[in-house]
Amino acid sequence: MTSFVTYFECSETGERHDAGQLLNLSRAGAPLITCYDLEGVRTSVSKQDIAGRPADMWRYRELLPVPDGAEIVSLGEMMTPLLPLRASVETAGEVLVKDESRLPTASFKARGLALAVTMAHSFGVKRIAMPSNGNAGAALAAYGARVGIETFVFCPEETPEINVRETAMLGARVWRVNGQIDVCGRIVAEGRDVAGWFDLSTLKEPYRLEGKKTMGLELAEQLGWRLPDAIFYPTGGGTGLIGMWKGFKELKQLGWITGPLPKMVVVQSTGCAPVLKALEDGRDTCEPWLSAATLVNGVRVPKAFADKLILSTVRESGGFAVAVSDEAVIAARDRAARKDGILLSPEGAATLAAWEQSVGDGRLAPDARSVLFNSGSAHKEPMPPVGARIDVSQPLDFGRLLAQ
Repeated sequence: MTSFVTYFECSETGERHDAGQLLNLSRAGAPLITCYDLEGVRTSVSKQDIAGRPADMWRYRELLPVPDGAEIVSLGEMMTPLLPLRASVETAGEVLVKDESRLPTASFKARGLALAVTMAHSFGVKRIAMPSNGNAGAALAAYGARVGIETFVFCPEETPEINVRETAMLGARVWRVNGQIDVCGRIVAEGRDVAGWFDLSTLKEPYRLEGKKTMGLELAEQLGWRLPDAIFYPTGGGTGLIGMWKGFKELKQLGWITGPLPKMVVVQSTGCAPVLKALEDGRDTCEPWLSAATLVNGVRVPKAFADKLILSTVRESGGFAVAVSDEAVIAARDRAARKDGILLSPEGAATLAAWEQSVGDGRLAPDARSVLFNSGSAHKEPMPPVGARIDVSQPLDFGRLLAQ
């Protein structure tokens, strides 16, 4: 791989940081943004070149920060499909689900953590830590195990049992914490100097963002380098939302995409909607959401560390935020499963519920082309119980069976 990274830039002050070192935050304590020699990229690779490469996230290597000669830490990060919703939606437009559940450890977290662990490994890191509501911890553990890096994960008490067990089975040391994700993040930060781990918390290093960016690069390629009208994205920490928008602007500068950029729509829960509240109040930062509670674990983030970047992305794109109830999420999940055969995670179902709400209230045109992100596998979540049974010692009543 040839690196086209020129420097890392502080998202608040614009101060530049050298690319040849392992980085967390800027000197101002803000997220760092990776900057590339896009003219060099343009002269070195074309869309046609990329089309001939293996169908994985590393096909966009010129737009990733991997150092020359570094070992790629991979578990097979395939391109994920775009699945049209038909029977479960009523629209004159097109609604596509980007199904990220097909990735390693069954969630979109694989993209960011594959790249972040690749970068950490290239700099000789032996110990990494992060807070996680579930899927990120499993991805961190898997990629850490792949190259023998010790992993430490701190989860809120509400984290689903299957996520905690999956993370532990993949070799991480896992703790439940009697606090939300921000409290878990504080533990990671406080232990950095004492325990000697590299902090991989959301946007407290610049590498996960670039891995998540590949969702947008891939989407653009799949749609013939013409982007949809709107992207509905389940937003907790916001890495993917910020990363995709960054990627779209890079593609625009390269001249690879035509037409307008999409509205970036933040999807949150009525039980935890700090971004929506900040947009409604006209603020540039979010206030912590008190007593966050929702079955949509991925958006249960009381205050994202990169809230300024999330808010600026939404505003710059002409997008908006939507909060949906747990009841609406369950109804959307069941409808997509029964009518279109697509199992959505709670986060994915939240994007469908948000799309319906947005068309209903007129914020989205009914003929718009929309992409909904299903961020993880529904198989990690509880499903409705089934109580129907057949007693073969009794005569079968097929009329009653068909009526159920």
